[in-house]
Order: sequence, then C-alpha cells, then structure tokens
Amino acid sequence: MRLFLDANILFSAAYRDGSPALLLFELAAAGRCRLLTSAFAWDEAQRNIALKCPHRTVVLDALRGQLDDAAVPTAAAIENAARRGLPDKDAPILAAACVAEVDILVTGDRTHFGHLYGQAVEGLQVLTLKATLARLLEDP
Repeated sequence: MRLFLDANILFSAAYRDGSPALLLFELAAAGRCRLLTSAFAWDEAQRNIALKCPHRTVVLDALRGQLDDAAVPTAAAIENAARRGLPDKDAPILAAACVAEVDILVTGDRTHFGHLYGQAVEGLQVLTLKATLARLLEDP
C-alpha cells in the first residue's frame, strides 16, 4: 500500500517519542507499506519542527531515508486539487498525492481536508492517521 504523508504527519512522527505516526515508519520498515511525501510537505514539516521543537529536527531528518519523493505536480494538477475546496497552501499536497498514484493521503488537517476524509479522490482515499493505521493493521 502506498501512503502519501502530509506535513502534519511528518511533524507528529518527529515531535515526540512514541508518536502513533511512527507506527507508519515501523510498518514501512516491515514491508507493509511504502511512504511518500513531496518536497512541499517535507519543507513545511522541517519549518514547523525547527520553529516549535528545534531539538527534534534530527529525528525528522532520520525519518527522511524511509520516504520516497513524489513527483512535482503540474499547475493543472494543483488547480484540479484546489477545485476540491482546498486552500492554496493545501492544493499542492493533494495534487502531489494524486500524481504519485498513492492509495492513501494521510493527513491530520481536519480543517482543510476534513470534508474529504473517507472519500475517493482521483483513485486515492484521504484518511486520518488513525483510519490509516486501522487499514494497515487489518490487512494481512
């Protein structure tokens, strides 16, 4: 299963030891899923961890090796994502996930992505971390 991780999931994984988001990385290491993100999401996660918890940047950096890079979405793909009711800062996330042809976009951003939770969008599902973990753990 291919998962695209939004910046808030990356941030959560690095923010504290024992974060549920770290389970995604453990499952990826066990071959249960493949993790992807975009440069846009990665940069946002780096900025936020450096601002809010600078001593945890080393943890975020260590996670980078388990992430594949999603292709940069075209302007047309970003426009299409924006038509889904997303603000300008979030449309590139959905667009990158769509271009990467992932199964799930994992995000904790209920404010901007909440209306898409559980829906199929261009072949992927937008899910919370909890819903994603449930899906991964139910699949053998």
